[in-house]
Amino acid sequence: MTQPRTRREAFRIAGLSAAGLALAACGVEGQKAAPPKADAVQEYWAKQQKHGKVVFANWPEYMPEDKAPLEQFKQATGISYEYKEVINENAEFFGKADPVLRAGQSLGYDIVVMTNGIQLQHMIELGYVVALDQSKMPNFLANAGAKYKERSYDPGNVHTMPYTSGVTGIAYNTKYVKDDVTSIEALFDPKYKGRVGMMSDAQEIANFGMIALGIDPENSTEAEWKKAGEKLKAQRDAGIVRKYYDQNYIDAVSKGDVWVTMAWSGDVFQRQLAGEPVKFVVPQEGGTIWTDNMLIPKGAANPVDAMMLMDFLYKPEVAAELDEFIQFVTPVPAVQDLLRKKADSATGEDKQALLDMVDSPLMFPTDADYAKLHSYTKLTTAQEQVFNPIFQSITQA
Repeated sequence: MTQPRTRREAFRIAGLSAAGLALAACGVEGQKAAPPKADAVQEYWAKQQKHGKVVFANWPEYMPEDKAPLEQFKQATGISYEYKEVINENAEFFGKADPVLRAGQSLGYDIVVMTNGIQLQHMIELGYVVALDQSKMPNFLANAGAKYKERSYDPGNVHTMPYTSGVTGIAYNTKYVKDDVTSIEALFDPKYKGRVGMMSDAQEIANFGMIALGIDPENSTEAEWKKAGEKLKAQRDAGIVRKYYDQNYIDAVSKGDVWVTMAWSGDVFQRQLAGEPVKFVVPQEGGTIWTDNMLIPKGAANPVDAMMLMDFLYKPEVAAELDEFIQFVTPVPAVQDLLRKKADSATGEDKQALLDMVDSPLMFPTDADYAKLHSYTKLTTAQEQVFNPIFQSITQA
């Protein structure tokens, strides 16, 4: 429980990827599916039946090794499962899924987990995601936090149910940075020249460029993207940025190669449990929240079984078991109290690790933190062709 684990070898959301370019070349704008009509959704689900099996495609390190939550589901429902760790990066997965779904074929998965962002948006817009049966979500409706029932990328959870979330904020090495970092301006401060890490992803750095200027990324305009790009370019040209990182930023800040960096909450929490001198903060100006979401892809063979499993994971005791392993932000608030009760009866290192979890804003953000968190800019395909070059020109120069 106290050992750091590398959850993902590649970044979750590619801003300018081969898959994204291929999608643009195919003329996605003219192929968008109409929003699902209530009658059509009801008609679809009225034809579906429980088959007694489900195939779940997820990211690595997102399920306990003993598969206990899935085993509990099997015992409770009689539904068998296949669990496949086949998703390593959003764009890569979409690049493989797009031609299959475009041809009207099945991916062979009943549940897929994707991060909010460009590729998930395309999946929904192209009609590749089954609209959920809202009558089969009792645990979700009863136990999901209010903030997870109305995400801007999928209002009303028409197509997705959150699996876990994380926060993009600032990490700093307390061995080298003695001041308390509270502002996003630390990333632009000349006194850290050559010791600042920034993320290489277009959406991530765009968000921080806009937040630094007081712009809400979710409601931003092309003119505001350009202003953010200018601020980030000035930061780069002044020599403040040591490097634009993917996952390996966490090693850089732990070792002191960089002193202050953009960071993901889960990575920092793992290093803190290992005793490394790394602190995480959501800047007073704001940070980013991202969410990995469960969805049912078009052509899934077992959608009823998939709905049952997705909803089962919202039982608080099951969600607690998942979050104790994943150590990111759970969409089920009751998990915090359940882990605290478990800590009361634990001893030694296990007890301390559980207490570290329940008391950490990296796993359980405060209401004040949530109020400062923004999602990514929602882009049409045409807007991507403007947005991505602005920020990729900075990180790839």
